[in-house]
Amino acid sequence: MTDFGIKEALAELGLKDINNGTSTGSNNFSNGEIIESFSPVDGKLIGKVVTSTREDYEKVMEAATKAFLSFRNMPAPQRGEIVRQFGNKLREKEALGKLVSYEMGKSYQEGLGEVQEMIDICDFAVGLSRQLNGQTIPSERPGHVMREQWHPIGVVGIISAFNFPVAVWAWNTALAWICGDVCVWKASEKAPLCSVACQNIIAEILKDNNLPEGISCIINGDYKVGEMMTTDTRIPLVSATGSTRMGRIVGATVAQRFGKSLLELGGNNAIIITPTADLKVVVPGAVFGAVGTCGQRCTSTRRLIIHESVYDKVRDAIVGAYGQIKIGNPLDETKHVGPLIDHDAVNTYLAAIEKAKAEGGNVLVEGGVLEGEGYESGCYVKPAIIEAENHFEIVQHETFAPILYLMKYSGEVENAIEKQNGVAQGLSSAIMTNEMKEAEKFLSYAGSDCGIANVNIGTSGAEIGGAFGGEKETGGGRESGSDAWKVYMRRQTNTVNYSDELPLAQGIKFDL
Repeated sequence: MTDFGIKEALAELGLKDINNGTSTGSNNFSNGEIIESFSPVDGKLIGKVVTSTREDYEKVMEAATKAFLSFRNMPAPQRGEIVRQFGNKLREKEALGKLVSYEMGKSYQEGLGEVQEMIDICDFAVGLSRQLNGQTIPSERPGHVMREQWHPIGVVGIISAFNFPVAVWAWNTALAWICGDVCVWKASEKAPLCSVACQNIIAEILKDNNLPEGISCIINGDYKVGEMMTTDTRIPLVSATGSTRMGRIVGATVAQRFGKSLLELGGNNAIIITPTADLKVVVPGAVFGAVGTCGQRCTSTRRLIIHESVYDKVRDAIVGAYGQIKIGNPLDETKHVGPLIDHDAVNTYLAAIEKAKAEGGNVLVEGGVLEGEGYESGCYVKPAIIEAENHFEIVQHETFAPILYLMKYSGEVENAIEKQNGVAQGLSSAIMTNEMKEAEKFLSYAGSDCGIANVNIGTSGAEIGGAFGGEKETGGGRESGSDAWKVYMRRQTNTVNYSDELPLAQGIKFDL
């Protein structure tokens, strides 16, 4: 079976031949145990990564903190030039999209899309590097002026998840770098080679510009390495993407030392489908949202809340579309869906289906593990559709797998919004309607309680220009566009007295 150019992609990214494996460290400082990265696509060993010990971590932090002292003094537009060069390098890196697809399991098109997200955030950050604006504030005292300005915060710790092994890192680093921060990245141990490939790209740019490599550092390992970051007072900001369970630990630990955390956690996303919804929009939006990345996006569509008057029509259309889904090697561009990340994810998927059945769910499209030629890794599963109720325990939890729950609502759109909001997570949401009043109710203060609310598009996928994140158990963090850059900086208010007097604020008298 063809390897779809994986060997060539690995070589282009500075990684060794697939048959020999790759042995690499983190900024050349690592001396710990070995992580073996196996592809969920075919079960083959891609490479090996050396993890970071406590001693290695200290060397990385020494390099990062030293680099920050000089990098913060570089004018922001010059830092933007480094990010511009990084974005241009990414434009040459179709190989990175191929590695993302092969190591994580998402389709090649989605892998390329993830690299495009990196390029987009670099472009956004370059422009932003000339717009890190404070403001001038009127003072109540004569001869005084107040100003607000923003300063680099320091070392930013980044903990990323396997499902977006490169883009989420770039969301953070591109903004952190133009803000004058340096970054230490702990990638998911399920996709470590992607982090090494990214480090190879940026390391070349830093070297060409005579900048210290500590501006961009990686550390590899399991949760114990993450704990080093979350407890480290030298890291004022920890940006963590992953499960709600992980976020609770990270948030509490960082808060205990009065650090800042940016949390991007679980989603339990729904699409409301009203009587006026256009099926030409509903079907592709719902199906891609549910099965894209094999249901392993935080924005994946988990629930369809369908008005009873159109329920049968929508149900039949969605079930029919599932019959056209092609599952297989994600590097084969004729396939829609690749594998789950590993066997643990497969077991979680199977257990969720059984749980839904036990709670009274009605299976419309059977799930199961695919076997035979092309499915040797054991990670390929069939997307499932189950009729369920919103209060089912399994529906209330996020399952990182292609399981879609269908449920009815009756009456007005407010009833559907109540169901949509009736989960602990609050990341992404959508409504399909051609009724303006329903759309506006969905977007109002009494509407969706999610950080993302869409009209006539699905829950999955977001553009760089808008801030990305959610509420409730999703963590409240915001990454990427809008004014998300502010979390990577510290705010300072300045008051300057240019008069010959010293009036006190609030008119207080203090005469000597």
